[in-house]
Amino acid sequence: MTSESTATFSWPDGIQCAVSVSFDDARHSQVDRGIPLLNEHGVKGTFYVSWQMVEDRLDDWAAAIETGHEIGNHTMRHPCGANFGFSIDGCLEQYTLEKMDEDIREATDIIQRELNITPTTFAYPCGQKYVGVGEDCRSYVPVVARHFLVGRGFRDEIFNNPGVCDLAQINGTDFDNTPFETIKSLVDWARKCGGWIAFAGHEVGDGGGQVVIADALAELCRYAADETNGIWLDTVNAVGRYIAEARNGT
Repeated sequence: MTSESTATFSWPDGIQCAVSVSFDDARHSQVDRGIPLLNEHGVKGTFYVSWQMVEDRLDDWAAAIETGHEIGNHTMRHPCGANFGFSIDGCLEQYTLEKMDEDIREATDIIQRELNITPTTFAYPCGQKYVGVGEDCRSYVPVVARHFLVGRGFRDEIFNNPGVCDLAQINGTDFDNTPFETIKSLVDWARKCGGWIAFAGHEVGDGGGQVVIADALAELCRYAADETNGIWLDTVNAVGRYIAEARNGT
């Protein structure tokens, strides 16, 4: 992050950085523990849902929308690279851009039909952004850019520079099993540089594996609530929309 980038972009008055908390796959612990925790602190999260999981708790997810949380697209079949070995309908190496486009649109259609909202942001399953293999490998970032305001990655190395980041492939910072001290240091790094950090996790509980530590999440909410820290904690859609409009001068 350089002075050149911050010279051309400004957050709202008093804001030094933006933070979003996002969660993938619609795990049951998100509605059982994560959303109640966020509601307690008046924080809105972004949830990139796998429809097979949403079906089990449809009323709970509808209630989450009513309280202001964002529901995003995470594809219909969660295709990842062949190395993962768990894709529902073929790995990314077997996908084409056309098949990915169909998969993404199918997920949006069912979210619209069953939850009565249209997702505006997307999370790349496993953080991977390609289809095909070798010389036939292609990025599907343009597909995401065509359908969504923001596409969020996963396990990236740095926060986002709001002046120049590609909204179709923003960096996502893994915060599964991460203590608050580490989360705070990442937020403070983004704040020093005027950045946007989009945290990405899975389960919500007491830690271990793909689990956002509930106590650490609560500490982050409290830290952001202190106005003297200059942190804007909001959904991926809200922050992404502000950046897009600020760049366009609207």
